[in-house]
Amino acid sequence: MIRHVVMFRRQRDIAPDAALEKRLVERMTQLGAEIPVLRAWRVAANELVRPISWDYLLDSEVDDAAALDAYLFHPLHQALIADLKPYFEWAAVDYTV
Repeated sequence: MIRHVVMFRRQRDIAPDAALEKRLVERMTQLGAEIPVLRAWRVAANELVRPISWDYLLDSEVDDAAALDAYLFHPLHQALIADLKPYFEWAAVDYTV
């Protein structure tokens, strides 16, 4: 099993847009039910404001590297990435569990 963890934060040079952010996070949350290779999927918002904090966390699991590739290159995921890029930056970690 591979755990895929991604942290998101609004790009520093982008003005906050609560409505847009809400739509993007809702789409991110719904994506977990739309791609069959995903075994676990959780999107959570940061609850404490600290200088090192990111705004959101995506915590997911897939069976193996092939499943991770299937998710990463899935058209629904690629469409979401295109919409996330102008608003969020992110960092990811993938590891075996």
